[in-house]
Amino acid sequence: MGFVWCLVSAAGFGLAPLFAKQAYAGGLSVTTMLTARFALAALLLWIIVAVRRRPVRISGRTLAVCVGLGAVGYAVQGAAYFGAVAVIDASLAALLLYTYPALTLVLAVVLRRTRPDRRRLAALGVSASGLIMLLGVGGVASGAALGVALALTAAGTYAVYLTVSESLPADLDLFLLTAIVCTSAAVSLGLGGAATGGLHAPDAASAWIWVPVIAVIGTVLPIAGMFAGVRLVGASTAAILCGLEPAITVVSTAVAFGERLTAAQLAGGAAILAAVVILQWPARAGVPGVSARGSGEVVGVRSSVVEVPATAGHVPMETAAQAPARRPLMNHSNAGTFGVNGSQPLSVPSSAQ
Repeated sequence: MGFVWCLVSAAGFGLAPLFAKQAYAGGLSVTTMLTARFALAALLLWIIVAVRRRPVRISGRTLAVCVGLGAVGYAVQGAAYFGAVAVIDASLAALLLYTYPALTLVLAVVLRRTRPDRRRLAALGVSASGLIMLLGVGGVASGAALGVALALTAAGTYAVYLTVSESLPADLDLFLLTAIVCTSAAVSLGLGGAATGGLHAPDAASAWIWVPVIAVIGTVLPIAGMFAGVRLVGASTAAILCGLEPAITVVSTAVAFGERLTAAQLAGGAAILAAVVILQWPARAGVPGVSARGSGEVVGVRSSVVEVPATAGHVPMETAAQAPARRPLMNHSNAGTFGVNGSQPLSVPSSAQ
């Protein structure tokens, strides 16, 4: 059943760009759509928190970090990613976002939280090669430059977001964490949109229907699915399964909008996803490994794991302290998500999608 939950999570986050493009077609702006999405998702998550009735233990410092992660990190990452989806093919944006695991690893190396062993260096090389193939040796067309820049900004912001999230206590309730992050992102985006004139009603009232769709199917359901999946199959396996997220985006937007990647871009996307698998694959006994969080839209939690997420998206991954004893996560001796969709992050989540 854990595999099913992971696939449900990947499908939800993978379809979010499709839902967003439908909302844009109806006249919803990026800021309006994201503000409404996070506000509704936050409401649903607070209901889940209330129903679960877990003791709320959170210090002022932890609360401030969570608010900052949402108001700055998640809001910027989500705006950049869905801004990219508005101006370039969603399939290309989703694959570019998936460079964030490699960028997170680079940050961990720079901050001396992990060592650049041969496996990690190989993953970085494969990811870089994939990025070159995605963009083309000669660079990108001028019309696509803005979208590419936004997608890479989303990947970089999410990498920083996940790195900062390691300061959070490992026992922090993940639904509470995600509720705070989504609430903060909604407030931040709403205030920013009001100040810049980015909030406005769509041309077609029917465009509003896509807000609950993306909030429920593209946010809350995949976050819950990732939490359930990680607890049942473990963080690394869940991260690899959630690598299907960009593939779902590629297929769904090809069917709905006729988006097509070139053969070289498909090969580049495959290389980027292969790098994620290399980072997540269980290490040899005695060799520190790399764990992951879900899609680009998630909230990370500090643990004794090298938390290099595997989904944009989207969901906090399980920490070593929270993982079942029979499924220990791989420890790291000196190293530091999921969600992509303004992702989001058990130590797995918010996207950046």
